[in-house]
Amino acid sequence: MYTHDKQFIKAGKPFNETDKAILMIHGRGGSAADIISLQRFLKIDDMAIFAPQATNNSWYPYSFMAPEQDNQPALDSAIAIIGEVVEELKVNGVLEEQIYFLGFSQGACLTLEYTARNAKKYGGIIAFTGGLIGQQLINQRYQGNFQGTPILLTSSDPDVHVPVARVTDTAKVLEDLGGHVTLQFFKNKAHSISREELDLANKLL
Repeated sequence: MYTHDKQFIKAGKPFNETDKAILMIHGRGGSAADIISLQRFLKIDDMAIFAPQATNNSWYPYSFMAPEQDNQPALDSAIAIIGEVVEELKVNGVLEEQIYFLGFSQGACLTLEYTARNAKKYGGIIAFTGGLIGQQLINQRYQGNFQGTPILLTSSDPDVHVPVARVTDTAKVLEDLGGHVTLQFFKNKAHSISREELDLANKLL
């Protein structure tokens, strides 16, 4: 089993030119460079952009719905890395309410898991094809209040990796934590990010 080193790619504005930042979290088999390349389709030119890199290009080894112990210690390490990057942004003067999160697939699952365990007023959360992590959801681990943070969840109906039911259950948890959730399913969409999803993301951004 493995854990993660804190390594990431930066792009966008330097901290002395912006007070906004976005964390972009890649999927299984992807890379920080892959996910950060989405910047050319997104309205994030005015932000500092951080994309952490997973060890072995995977944040955890098995399905996000596998028994949690099967994905340890990689999963806890991945969540900790996201927390470390958030702290780095805050040290550089970015307020939590100006921090945005975006993830795809495994990265969307990790984005949702981190933010639901640390619910606060963020700039926004975008999860392309993902849901909260675990064989069953453990609601008591989700803490805080999103205070109306806009949250976008998109997925395919059906998706080969992410059951529709888990996405809808995730939306309910996030709403119960005070998130302003937009949930959008696309019939028989490929396991990738579509133009329509990017358009929805840009409305949030």
